[in-house]
Amino acid sequence: MSTAVDDELWSAIGDPTRRTMIDLLLSDGPGTATSLSRRLPVTRQAVAKHLAVLDRVGLIHGEPAGRERHYQVDEAQLARAVAQLSAVGATWDARLRRIKRIAETIERDRHQDDGD
Repeated sequence: MSTAVDDELWSAIGDPTRRTMIDLLLSDGPGTATSLSRRLPVTRQAVAKHLAVLDRVGLIHGEPAGRERHYQVDEAQLARAVAQLSAVGATWDARLRRIKRIAETIERDRHQDDGD
């Protein structure tokens, strides 16, 4: 599983409405644009556009069901997103540890200079 950052995937996840939609699909199971629009403060048309974005990046998949499509979360793609987030978090943790060490060295040197 690749942990290289996928900007298109994170752009899709970055929208709060789309994150809520993913949460709803995870908690309630498959849903349609109509069923999701009843639970969100946006129109059905807006929901359909958000679903198209999530589908394009592979976070959800829609199956035709009569006049609508039933969408569900692609758990493998979601796991990939979680792995990316973990990798980015680990990278930033390491950067912050280095910054802290540099700041502590500067502070220690400043105190030593003051004591001379």
